[in-house]
This record gives sequence, C-alpha cells and structure tokens, in this order.
Amino acid sequence: MATHAWDEGRWTNPPAAVHQDGTDLIVTAVAGSDAWRITSYGFTHDTEHALLVPFAAPGAMEVTFVAALPELYDQAGIFIRASDTLWIKAGVERADGLPQVGAVVTNQRSDWSLAPVPDWDGRLVTIRASRAGDAITLRARVDDEPFRLIRVVPLDPALALEAGPFTCAPTRAGLAVRFTSWATGDADAALHGDSDLEV
Repeated sequence: MATHAWDEGRWTNPPAAVHQDGTDLIVTAVAGSDAWRITSYGFTHDTEHALLVPFAAPGAMEVTFVAALPELYDQAGIFIRASDTLWIKAGVERADGLPQVGAVVTNQRSDWSLAPVPDWDGRLVTIRASRAGDAITLRARVDDEPFRLIRVVPLDPALALEAGPFTCAPTRAGLAVRFTSWATGDADAALHGDSDLEV
C-alpha cells in the first residue's frame, strides 16, 4: 500500500479544526455534520467532512482511525463519492448505545446497514474499500485481526470516483477523530478466501 499525505486531496466540507499530531491527523467535526439523503428521516444532509482524492479502478483504499466515538451518531471511516446523489460511507458509528460497523449506500436515497462491534470501542479500526469490475467491496478490521466482509456494492466501473477519510457529528460539537493511516494499493484478488487481499 502507498501512503497518502494528509495535505493531499480536498475537503467536501471544512471541519471545525484539523491538525497533525506526529504522523496522525486529528479532525474535529462541526456540530450537526452528517451525510444522508431522504430515506426514513425525510431530510438531506451533505455536510460531512471527507478528505478526497481520486479512487482508481481497479484499486483499493484503506483508512485507519481510533474508534473513540462516545456519543450518539458519532462516526468515522471512508467516504466514496461520485456525485451529490451517489456516494458511499463505511465505518464505525455510535448507535443504540454501541459502536456499530456498517455502511450507508446512497443512490438518490440512502440506505443503512450495520452490525454491533462493542469490543471495537476505542481501538484501531481499518476500513478497506476495494474497487474492481462492477462492484466495490467493503471490509473492516480492528487492530491486526483479519478483515471481515461488510458489504458488496454494485457500481458502474466507468464512474469517476473520489475517496478518503471522513467524520461526522450529527448531534453535538467536540468530536475529534484521530486518523492514523490513509493508503491506496491493489484491488482485492477475490471476494472470499483468506489470501484474497493484496497487502
């Protein structure tokens, strides 16, 4: 994997604060920041803080961060964007009193899938997005444990995409997320199997 510098890319929306601490990037979210379109809630929010660079096809991107997300809907992970109405966010979000790993896939309207990961609280989480053929495969792991499959999303391989780390704080001010790594490399060799990652 080739590491990205934190000064690469562009912010979709400027965070409240950004500073580098050694090799890590600390991003403080604006209160009320979020990414969602219509479904169930009726509103559209496009105020997430995502630091984006072009996402090659085929290719993979990984974002690693500390999952210290103590308040409702605090979230961090990877954001993949084609347009205002076509995007994906995948990562860890606080919901129902627990950290949850999951994804929101948006094509005009958002959906949401998640699974509880209470033992991930405060630990180092990596979200991996692999783009190959007509799909993006989303995986996640905590510390150095094996990646687990989160979702397979159909996506036109001809689309121009951008991707990178993101955070949101829909309910409060003061969320500061520590991102420790941002890298790109080869797409996964296969959907299943223990040796299907090019790492």
